[in-house]
Amino acid sequence: MKGLLAFVALFVAVLAKDTFEGHQVLRIVAKDVTQLPLIKDLEQLFFLQLDFWTYVNNVENPVDIRVPAHSLQYVKRYLETHGIGYSVMIEDLQAMVDEEQEQMKAAARSAEVFSTDSFDFSNYHTLNEIYSFQDQLVAENPNLVSKIVIGQSYQGRDLNVLKFSTGGSNRPAIWIDTGIHSREWITQASSTWFAKKIVTDYGRDPALTAVLNQMDIFLEIVANPDGFVYTHTNNRMWRKTRKPNTGSSCVGVDPNRNWDAGFGGAGASSSPCNESYRGPSVHSEPEVKAIVDFVKSHGNLKAFISIHSYSQMLLYPYGYTYTPAKDKAALDSLAKTAVADLRSLYGTSYRYGSIIDTIYQASGGSIDWTYNQGIKYSFAFELRDTGRYGFNLPANQILPTAQETWLALLTIFSHVNNNPY
Repeated sequence: MKGLLAFVALFVAVLAKDTFEGHQVLRIVAKDVTQLPLIKDLEQLFFLQLDFWTYVNNVENPVDIRVPAHSLQYVKRYLETHGIGYSVMIEDLQAMVDEEQEQMKAAARSAEVFSTDSFDFSNYHTLNEIYSFQDQLVAENPNLVSKIVIGQSYQGRDLNVLKFSTGGSNRPAIWIDTGIHSREWITQASSTWFAKKIVTDYGRDPALTAVLNQMDIFLEIVANPDGFVYTHTNNRMWRKTRKPNTGSSCVGVDPNRNWDAGFGGAGASSSPCNESYRGPSVHSEPEVKAIVDFVKSHGNLKAFISIHSYSQMLLYPYGYTYTPAKDKAALDSLAKTAVADLRSLYGTSYRYGSIIDTIYQASGGSIDWTYNQGIKYSFAFELRDTGRYGFNLPANQILPTAQETWLALLTIFSHVNNNPY
């Protein structure tokens, strides 16, 4: 009977999953500024159900859009009519999703008895697997790692934060979060590897040891657990939270447009159906409010790093205003050094700069808020790749991505430790 119930549950789950059959990801390149508003107009055609993976900003940055099968003919004709160039980056998104799922199933079948030494860092994992990893890491390293629950998600899941500390109270600290946009699986996967790297290298790597002897590191691996679970069970491309919106059938808020930093300005949407919906008010999402409350209550964070994908960039404030950050020169110099160290491992090239100048205007972002709270070293990473795979980065790139990103993180950690103010 139990076997039958399990089969029925699996069958229902499969039927409930959104399909991306026939969906393509188009890369659109504006030839001049007159074409930018024409591309942006596509965002307002809600019947097309377009999913902008990158956004319209300037002619230097291409725009990647997931186009459902029923909209492909219209969108391609629209672009061709206006003389706007495009190419097909992903021919069949569902095929890519299916391949990813098959690899995860194969990895699960070959899993060893669980310990953090046997954890498969080279594959993607579910929320339960990541949470089990966290608990095991704490159990194995009680003198270095503890788990803090800073709140609950809308659906009641714990918001877990790992604290790496060698002792003392309210020491200067560094914050890292990943997975605030739930479909960016490479971030949660990389962050899990970071957690193991910290416990492995403390006492062995002089740079990390020096940091942890003076500072604490807080790591939130899954900042949007409801959305993350939904990417595994229903819609692999889900970006937002899962909180219902009053008066709308569309669910969720973009948790990186919900912060009190230019809230509601350009680069965020007032429509609940938009992928960049800002939410009804600042910090309306419990996942965001939990981090806000933690930052304020801690009061001694010296760096705040939020990790996203994709585009291969290291960004600093601001995103909501063209006014340069007062520490722009220092942030730019550190970013330059960090991306050079990242590139030294596999040759991966990153751009760096302020959000608004490097990628697009975006209001209500986390690192703009933390910078305005006095956390000088506020950075956002956009990990691999530059669009060939987008949010479906193959699992064989998890370890290289994590390893190269760690070099940049360690550069930032060391700088902050030596220049805390």
